[in-house]
Amino acid sequence: MTIKLGILASTNATDMQAIIDEIHNGTLDVVISVVIANKECGALEKAKKNGLKAVLIESKDYKERENYDKEVAKELDKNDVELILLIGYMRFLSKWFVDRYKNRIMNIHPSLLPAFAGGMDLNVHEEVLKHGVKITGATLHFVDEGADTGPIILQKAVAIAEDETAETLKEKVQKAEQEIIVEALRLSQEKRLHIEGRIVHVR
Repeated sequence: MTIKLGILASTNATDMQAIIDEIHNGTLDVVISVVIANKECGALEKAKKNGLKAVLIESKDYKERENYDKEVAKELDKNDVELILLIGYMRFLSKWFVDRYKNRIMNIHPSLLPAFAGGMDLNVHEEVLKHGVKITGATLHFVDEGADTGPIILQKAVAIAEDETAETLKEKVQKAEQEIIVEALRLSQEKRLHIEGRIVHVR
């Protein structure tokens, strides 16, 4: 069953390329219906370059988070989006939005949650290194009202080298992110993800 995917981004959405490649290779039955960004960013350029619909809805034009999210929802619904993926989306979602798309919003986070929740991008990797952690990784989870607190779908561990920097770690973790995003989309397409309370079962 083909899944119509909507991607929300604020940065370069590096992980999106892995999805595009799998679709082009015929190994993933997903259609990226729309890519929406809340500010000018590399994700929009990447979308246009790959012939995808790219929409800019400037968040700075909206005082209320919910009002902004309602505009985003209009665009998602207009494009018949069934599943929403956040890639480097630097915004917290309103309760209204989370409730409307309950268990249909996935977020990728660059740590093994619940460790290092709430941070974003390089900040997370800097914190990981500051704490002397030996293993980090990536987590894909369904979004709830909290910051990185929703039910965990998939995780992949990444070992930290002695001479690791935030930049080299980011590169390693992004590779893990791409692998679990693609795997989760495949599982969604096969209707194999089942949520019971806080637990996501793969069946």
